Amino acid sequence: MSTVIKVENLSKQYRLGTVGTGALAHDINRWWHRVRGKEDPYIKIGETNDRATSGSSEYVWALKDINFEVKHGEVLGIIGRNGAGKSTLLKILSRTTAPTTGSVKIKGRVASLLEVGTGFHPELSGRENIFLNGAILGMTKKEIAAKFDEIVDFAGVERYIDTPVKRYSSGMYVRLAFAVAAHLEPEILIVDEVLAVGDAEFQKKCLGKMKDVSEKDGRTVLFVSHNMAAVANLCNKGLVMSNGLLEYSGTVDEAVKYYMQKSVVSGCHYVNQQPGNADKIKEVKMVRDAKKDSESFLFNEPLRIQINAQLPSSVEGTHIGVAVLDKWHHKIFTNTYRITAQQLTTGKVFVEMQIPAATLLDGVYFMDVALFVPRMNNFDYVADACTFEIEDLNSELSLFSGADIGNVMVKCNWKELA
Repeated sequence: MSTVIKVENLSKQYRLGTVGTGALAHDINRWWHRVRGKEDPYIKIGETNDRATSGSSEYVWALKDINFEVKHGEVLGIIGRNGAGKSTLLKILSRTTAPTTGSVKIKGRVASLLEVGTGFHPELSGRENIFLNGAILGMTKKEIAAKFDEIVDFAGVERYIDTPVKRYSSGMYVRLAFAVAAHLEPEILIVDEVLAVGDAEFQKKCLGKMKDVSEKDGRTVLFVSHNMAAVANLCNKGLVMSNGLLEYSGTVDEAVKYYMQKSVVSGCHYVNQQPGNADKIKEVKMVRDAKKDSESFLFNEPLRIQINAQLPSSVEGTHIGVAVLDKWHHKIFTNTYRITAQQLTTGKVFVEMQIPAATLLDGVYFMDVALFVPRMNNFDYVADACTFEIEDLNSELSLFSGADIGNVMVKCNWKELA
């Protein structure tokens, strides 16, 4: 098979807390080195993009020396925690942003869906945006018209097709955006985590469409998701990224296995390093009785999760939600906490959630944390905020360790019948 994407020594550097390169002096210095044919003076400085630690440099490498190839018809899953560099990589491949160093060679037309409403103009109707996106992809009006009915039917927004998309819900937005990207016949389809916005039925529909696009049409797909089951089912190759570095490349099964084993090592403490005063989850950590961070717990001890959030907008009805997921990123259960009026007034909340002992069975688990108003607004959503492991040494189910016995302990009554 021919190579359709070749990435060589790709790196992307950002300056924290600024737009663009930052200070005028830095811009002039860079320009002066460039006109003299010299190397950018700021390339040699900067730190890896580790979100959980503070740094001494104002420059960070969102990506550093990334190398890989994608063959025609392959489905590549890109795996990694928040801040690993996945979205930055896709933006470079989509030509949304330029690399600092290195090169990207792409053969074929690229359609990308990186966030809700990518490429859509809010004032235009759904119909107009379909034709606009098709034109951007280099298709003729006749070619777009031939696919129009199929796109609208897949998206399920026929009633609103002539309504400006600014009035669409986030779910309708992503339905139409994915339908356009998947049906307008790009040689390469790039999809970020946006499918999480849609409902379960639509997610299943999208995954089926991506499978058809790769298997039946022979097109190349790059897929980023925190849903390991979806990645394993859809992809045949996998990349694992961490702190802007490419840590593993191989078959999708081996990549998922590598990611899950590595995640347990140091996944019990999340710290948001991004500047600004927006509503956000600032810190999530799992602790034991001595208040020491821990990623490993015994079956017969409670799990304590401490959450620190910032609430400058003080919206009544704001909740903190915690979802526990199994090793395949299937949600096991969700629990929520309604933030009090006093906490909204102060603009800060620090709470602890306890999962009772003898609830989760032996295995690896992930935790998502959200700050939201039900059915109205998602302020912040941290996927894989914590990764932890339950060890069962002596319960009645410990005899079955290693077998697939589920995830949750349920106390049931048994009685003998005559």
